[in-house]
Amino acid sequence: MFRHHRAGGRPAAALLTLLALLLATACGATDSTGSAGGTSPTVRIALGVDASYAPLYLAAERGMFEKAGLDVRLMKVEGGPAAAQAVTAGTAQMSANADSTALPQMVSDPALRALGVFQSSGRLLKVVLREGITSPRQIETMGSIQGIGLYATHQYLQHHGIDPDSVKIQQSSPQEIPTMLQRGDIDGYILFDPWVTKGVEAGGRIAGTTGDFGVTYRQWLLADQKWLKGHEDLAGKVFKVVAEADRLVTEDPHAAALASREQAELPVAGTRKAIGEISFTSRALTAADVTSSRRIVDFLLAEKLIKSAPDYDAVLLRGWYDRHAT
Repeated sequence: MFRHHRAGGRPAAALLTLLALLLATACGATDSTGSAGGTSPTVRIALGVDASYAPLYLAAERGMFEKAGLDVRLMKVEGGPAAAQAVTAGTAQMSANADSTALPQMVSDPALRALGVFQSSGRLLKVVLREGITSPRQIETMGSIQGIGLYATHQYLQHHGIDPDSVKIQQSSPQEIPTMLQRGDIDGYILFDPWVTKGVEAGGRIAGTTGDFGVTYRQWLLADQKWLKGHEDLAGKVFKVVAEADRLVTEDPHAAALASREQAELPVAGTRKAIGEISFTSRALTAADVTSSRRIVDFLLAEKLIKSAPDYDAVLLRGWYDRHAT
């Protein structure tokens, strides 16, 4: 049987998320009708802390939202499902989430809506194996984060002809996984930087990327349907700024890395490297995105991680980006 072992203790990350939610609530995050001065709508965007969010960091650092007449606040949370959960809780109006993370949240909260894609990559997430593991068939234990990490881990094992049920998969936070590798608790993992670099520093080696075995993630901007119904023009204006920031990140990744340092205290060199492995392009959701989402959901259903599939026609707003953000 497939075994999920959640490592104990994520106090720092959990505290970060809790504080962000509490502070947002205290500042009136559920008030999307106006800012503190009551002059313009306030939009809080929940997001994690890594190079994936470079366009949002750059837009905030350069005042791009303000120049577009928008009052946008970035609300940094632990990452993973926490960003979408902030939208569900009403402490954020929008969030940035990977498809594999957003889809399970859409089952528990059918009011979540994916507006479009703002970046994707098959190279950012890498396979790290510990010293002494020279072949995937030697793997007995792997570390994994929720969402894209777990899905990619299964796909990686199956790609190499390994039954995932034969491998112990320990779910944990990104911060803990390189240490688990160094201790020998796990034989490998699939993650993004800086946790890839930390695994290499701990004696591991990079053994490939998710694109090598057909896994490409997509980052979506999400909103709650109730809020979106009255703020589609506003959400479209926000997405337009993100699309322009995407273009600037591609043109000047070093400037984006500097902005990421200022906004999220990310290391410049590592962020610059990661940016080069991501396609920063905003676009509408397509039939191909629906097909990819179905594959992810089928996996989650097979593993009994969700009880039902979301209503794809309702939660994936195909064409919304073309109507409102171009």
